[in-house]
Amino acid sequence: MSQDATTEGDLRNTGMSLRHDREWDYELDRIVDAVEDRDADRVGLQFPEGLKRRGPAVADDLRALCDNDVTFLLSGQPCYGACDLDTFLMRRTDVFVHFGHSPMKESDKIIYVPLFSNVDPFPIMEEAVDDLPEEDVGLVTTAQHMNRFDEMVEWLEERDYDVHTRRGDDRLTHEGQVLGCNYASADIDAGQVLYVGGGKFHPLGLAMEHPDKRVLIADPVNNVVTLADTEKFLKQRYGAVHRAMDAQKWGVIFCTKIGQGRMDVAESIIEDNDDAYLITMDEVTPDRLRNFDMDAFVNTGCPRITTDDGPQFHKPMLTPGEYRIAVGDKPLDSLSFDTFHGTW
Repeated sequence: MSQDATTEGDLRNTGMSLRHDREWDYELDRIVDAVEDRDADRVGLQFPEGLKRRGPAVADDLRALCDNDVTFLLSGQPCYGACDLDTFLMRRTDVFVHFGHSPMKESDKIIYVPLFSNVDPFPIMEEAVDDLPEEDVGLVTTAQHMNRFDEMVEWLEERDYDVHTRRGDDRLTHEGQVLGCNYASADIDAGQVLYVGGGKFHPLGLAMEHPDKRVLIADPVNNVVTLADTEKFLKQRYGAVHRAMDAQKWGVIFCTKIGQGRMDVAESIIEDNDDAYLITMDEVTPDRLRNFDMDAFVNTGCPRITTDDGPQFHKPMLTPGEYRIAVGDKPLDSLSFDTFHGTW
């Protein structure tokens, strides 16, 4: 992903130094109250990949606060977002706690604990405003920084910016929130958008989804300001499409994760192509697809499978929109970022 840094960054005094001692509020009291109110015997705990190592300690803390006959179960299933719930464990527990993400859909049985970041976003925002030439600016961030979002808006307004924010569709919980698959909160009347958060995937997808907007990244974890540049990413995607243009047999992947299924999209491809075969999977990995004798694949699940991991697959892995280009249904210049809308 081509990103030109506008500041060099200094990791010594940033969130990177907190990587191993950062603390979150696990909202143990709220979990304990739910266990008592529901007279629960079995409690499921699901953590995202980067926080699974915290699971045993959280379970120990909860054991100390609950009756001895309450059993806590840790999910070992991969978890990459609120769309990625361990439904097997959820059905077999009285209380199910999902850590690290905001709710995608409210449920009486699920307790969402967002785990807000403790990294101060304002020092890097101070550097970012030097590269925001216009008075109108859109502001977006991820779930980890939503606890400071109102403060960020006020901070920018105090510096005479006209800040534009909105809540996207039902897949998004908060105003100004973006997901790796949904950037509807950036549908605002401003030509520049400030993304406050870590990582490159979210702002890159935002820049792809809104090519008319200039997307500036203020990363408070790595302490760096960069401009989202889609050039390298687009070259990679165009390359995948070109390699798939001669494909005869297509594997169309339907992801069975609760928040990632798009059966209507998968079925529409199958109906139009006699050489397309529907493959259902929960976890889509290069190794699991090697056993299928296909010339190319179409992923109707999480877009990050295609964009992040695409080069690792032994055959071209396309999004549904890219598939339509490869088979000649759409022109090459119609390539766009794959997004999800709505909940399950």
